[in-house]
Amino acid sequence: MTRIGILGYGNLGRGVEYAVEANADLELVVVFTRRDPASVKVRSGVPVVSASAAAEWKDKVDVLILCGGSATDLPEQTPAFAKLFNVVDSFDTHAKIPAHFAAVDAAAKAAGRVGIISVGWDPGMFSLNRVYSNAILPGGADYTFWGRGVSQGHSDAIRRIPGVKDAKQYTVPVPAALEAVRSGSNPTLSTREKHTRECYVVLEAGADAAAVEKAIVTMPNYFSDYDTTVHFISEEELRRDHAGLAHGGFVIRSGATGKGGEHKHVIEYSLKLDSNPEFTANVLAAYARAAHRLAKEGATGCRTVLDIAPSYICAQSGEELRKALL
Repeated sequence: MTRIGILGYGNLGRGVEYAVEANADLELVVVFTRRDPASVKVRSGVPVVSASAAAEWKDKVDVLILCGGSATDLPEQTPAFAKLFNVVDSFDTHAKIPAHFAAVDAAAKAAGRVGIISVGWDPGMFSLNRVYSNAILPGGADYTFWGRGVSQGHSDAIRRIPGVKDAKQYTVPVPAALEAVRSGSNPTLSTREKHTRECYVVLEAGADAAAVEKAIVTMPNYFSDYDTTVHFISEEELRRDHAGLAHGGFVIRSGATGKGGEHKHVIEYSLKLDSNPEFTANVLAAYARAAHRLAKEGATGCRTVLDIAPSYICAQSGEELRKALL
């Protein structure tokens, strides 16, 4: 058995709880929280403990799964907790992954622990497919499309605009762009040509709708580079029609082989997810198994999904995998 601890009990933490239950070789033993532990009710009934007391559990937890946010939580938490536990996180700020890797690697090596970072579907499963397809088709082009799905970070950015009571934002692939990529023509596509953004916004009483819309569509790094549509709806409509956290997307590589590139090839991997956090939680649980196995072999330091053999994330033995899935 791999004894699992969870740090943070939001949507992702609750998803990890379900994921651990679905794997017979994993066991949830504790949930750590920065909130008052008495205020956190976990479905499985395991102890809820203040994060400040985590050191008392360092010999009772094989792998700690960190369920905080990438903006401010994980850059501090993952290196800190790697001093106590083998850790797995879902850090997803792509541009900052090298720096996060270095920090976790130093902490984990110093403590003789294993850390696996940026585990999820992108980065994570999409990363694997980008690497596999690049290795197989060295002459080609990569395309990643996200959606249609809820972007939690973009939704939060809208909610921070004065006058906004609540909001959900959807990232939507442009059908014509997808069709062009799937044709194998290797089109050059701008950011605006690949995705659109749809925003559903509930206003505070008396808020200026025109001012809010302008603030959204001109927001740099979030909306200004996209064709963005803003819909103002009631709070009831938002709860009724936009309560889910569905997401997904496509990783596509097109390339050519043979004399003069005469033969065209397209590799495509896609995901359609009813629940982004629950799917991410299942990926985290699988890589928690890998972290424990690596630690038992004496490994230390940081890893990503690119560094770990597929068999390490599976509950089945090598013999079983070769017989059933190879």
